[in-house]
Amino acid sequence: MSIINALIEIFKDSNFVNLEWQNWVMIGVSFLLLYFAIVRKFEPLLLLPIAFGMLLVNIYPEIMYDPLMMSSYSGEKVAGAHWYDTGVLRLIYAGVKSSIFPCLIFMGVGAMTDFGPLLANPSSLLLGAAAQLGIYVAFIIAIVTGQFTAEEAASIAIIGGADGPTAIYLTGKLAPQLLGPIAVAAYSYMALIPLIQPPIMKALTTKKERQIKMNQLRTVSKAEKIIFPIVVTVICVLILPSVAPLIGMLMLGNLFKESGVTDRLSDTAQNALCNIVTILLGVTVGATAEGKTFLALKTLLIIGIGLLAFAFSTAGGVLFAKLMNVITKGRVNPLIGSAGVSAVPMAARVSQVEGRKYNPSNFLLMHAMGPNVAGVIGSAVAAGFLLSKFG
Repeated sequence: MSIINALIEIFKDSNFVNLEWQNWVMIGVSFLLLYFAIVRKFEPLLLLPIAFGMLLVNIYPEIMYDPLMMSSYSGEKVAGAHWYDTGVLRLIYAGVKSSIFPCLIFMGVGAMTDFGPLLANPSSLLLGAAAQLGIYVAFIIAIVTGQFTAEEAASIAIIGGADGPTAIYLTGKLAPQLLGPIAVAAYSYMALIPLIQPPIMKALTTKKERQIKMNQLRTVSKAEKIIFPIVVTVICVLILPSVAPLIGMLMLGNLFKESGVTDRLSDTAQNALCNIVTILLGVTVGATAEGKTFLALKTLLIIGIGLLAFAFSTAGGVLFAKLMNVITKGRVNPLIGSAGVSAVPMAARVSQVEGRKYNPSNFLLMHAMGPNVAGVIGSAVAAGFLLSKFG
């Protein structure tokens, strides 16, 4: 009997008795996301840390404990509490809330980005702009539901830009109380682009359009690549000063890469720094999905509206590419329009894969990279616009 009693006491002291049904649901969701990351290989660098953070916080919610009420996920303020009483992941999460991590990620993205395809085909900017359609559609839907303020609706809408760092940056400024679910939605949908986009692309294009083979792009000079990030920074920041942190870090990273005189800085931004920040950001973003707070009406609405935003952004890019195909008399494959969302390079790879299915000799990747990198600029500009209106 003593052994049985000991086992009963151990069970009572475990977390099994403390978890609610919502926690078990989110544990199941984390297993599903881990499956997509490990078995299906859907952007594992993003999805795996997010899924594991989600698993951790639902097994042991105290890992995000905040006695100082730093966010809406806290309970009552604890008298005499100190910052070092905070859960370990909540401390790291400060890098998300302060926008440090999103800006550092943008520097890494800039160092990994080649704007050559965009410079070789400037019309790609139009595709990048058209693929922000989901942002504005999602804003209207969020307002119509009557569940969100204008600031919250703007934060939810930016999910349609398919840009996690931008979503975190804007939400941290306008609606920090929604930062957790918006960040989880943005990054999860980015990772699941290979599932979300192909059915929309296929539904909006004909087989003949998907088989179109595009001409090779011109060679872009080194001088053009060096001048581009400087000019974009000046123009964008002068027009929308609020976008300076994102555009500035993106273009600084790109200048590290293209200048040819800062190879060590470029390598650090692309690899060590970006990898470290991705781990910290992914795990802590996933850890905001604690069951008892995540499975609420507002959160579920955010997830649903975010999915619609992705769908409309993909559709906007594809439909505009179809228009360009008509104008150019059949020289533009509409599949590259879906790459106008700013998930680099995932969306461009999806365009390439789908194009090869219908024409094995087709190579759309470089053509798709033009609207893809244009989408990064477009989503940042859209965030700056929303921040200027509602900030």
